[in-house]
Amino acid sequence: MDVKKIVVIVEDVDAARAALLWALQNLLRFGDVVTLLHVFPSLNSRNRKKLRLLRLKGYQLALSFKDICNDFFNTNVEIIVTEGDQEGARIAALVREIGASALVVGLHDRSFLHKLAMSHNDISSSFNCRVLAIKQPAASPQLRTQTSAATTPDRSSNLDFSLSQIEIDRLE
Repeated sequence: MDVKKIVVIVEDVDAARAALLWALQNLLRFGDVVTLLHVFPSLNSRNRKKLRLLRLKGYQLALSFKDICNDFFNTNVEIIVTEGDQEGARIAALVREIGASALVVGLHDRSFLHKLAMSHNDISSSFNCRVLAIKQPAASPQLRTQTSAATTPDRSSNLDFSLSQIEIDRLE
């Protein structure tokens, strides 16, 4: 059995956490590798303190995503925190470099996929893998309770995620 590399974008939004849970429940097989990728924005100023702080916050956020992964048996997790653009070019380059079989993104109004589509005429060559955008269901009091319980694998199947597999050609 060949090992799949699944890249999950780490952002401080609920949709990103929902996307990670969906990937863990629906894509992950024994031996697969989950790469948690956080790209923090490039700064015009080269203030080392600001860059270090952004890197630290990104790493702490990625560690909180790794904690979710730890609730799933035999999850192999890698963390990458790096500086990049907000349009997604750095993400696309890293996904190609990793050789990912799937990129999983939490779909929200500031998603890098939308920015990437707006800034490039031809983005079909940006990724060499499936791109899965996971939209979190609308918030409700009952769902909030289920979402907080979703870190345990046996109870997380109660969540009703909607999956949008993005065909890059249609974004153009």
